[in-house]
Amino acid sequence: MIEFEPRDYQSPGYYIRAASKRFEAEGAQALRHRVFVEEQRIFQGHDRDGIDLIATHLVALSTYAHEADQVVGTVRIHEEAPRLWWGSRLAVDSDFRAVGRLGAELIRLAVCTANARGCDRFLAHVQMQNVTLFRRLHWNPLEEVAIHGAPHMRMEADLAHYPPCADPVAGWYHRPRLREARA
Repeated sequence: MIEFEPRDYQSPGYYIRAASKRFEAEGAQALRHRVFVEEQRIFQGHDRDGIDLIATHLVALSTYAHEADQVVGTVRIHEEAPRLWWGSRLAVDSDFRAVGRLGAELIRLAVCTANARGCDRFLAHVQMQNVTLFRRLHWNPLEEVAIHGAPHMRMEADLAHYPPCADPVAGWYHRPRLREARA
């Protein structure tokens, strides 16, 4: 007798865009809480700060029937000084980290959005375990620093690899490559 085990549902694609709806903003905040407060224990209670009030919040959204379903990734960007932009609080839900390129797509949207807004420099404090990813995405290490007691690398994006994205609310639809089924 042949038995078929149903596979868990996997979203066929993901919207990568600026948060423009209430559920997107709330989902981004809830995801940050799960990652930075509960999982990594970098913050106690919450990770919100004054930057949240001025930042552009970007999200990766799983889809169901091609409609946005759940916030599964987020990052925020802000202009600290004229033409100097920072990215921070990059987080991908633990259940979606195996999905190809969600973090990379959020980083791309972050830098492309800032580039469209007149960015000359884009910086981030990157957790050490993510430095290799950022280097592959054309970021250069500047110096090692401690942020909230954890080692980070201050890095700068090579803007030549990030064309301007004038409409981050539209963003784009990312369809990851399907992984081979495991036997």
